[in-house]
Amino acid sequence: MSAASETPKSGIELVKWLLVFAILAAAVVGNYVYELSALERAIAVVVLVIIAGVVAGQTHKGKTFINFAKEARTEVRKVVWPTRQETMQTTIVVLIATLIMGLLLWGLDAILMRIVSFLTGLGI
Repeated sequence: MSAASETPKSGIELVKWLLVFAILAAAVVGNYVYELSALERAIAVVVLVIIAGVVAGQTHKGKTFINFAKEARTEVRKVVWPTRQETMQTTIVVLIATLIMGLLLWGLDAILMRIVSFLTGLGI
């Protein structure tokens, strides 16, 4: 990527991003500074994050991200999800394979431990 494609399209883009970071900073600082109940602070933080998201969505990168998210959602809808029976069968196969590999590694570890203890004479 060239440096030109990384720079904002205009000064307005930079202002929007600075506004986003200022809103998020206000959410963080306000959460610690103001003595409100937990519910009121949570609502204030959520509202400020939503506002920052809306402002970020108005930028070029924000619009690109929103477009990407829409396309990703479309692709997820195309996925053919497995049935319950297929999921259970696959889970059982994975559990059995894990058990077999665990037993093989345990046996290999025991054999190597006996070899090392024999060679070093430590008798572990």
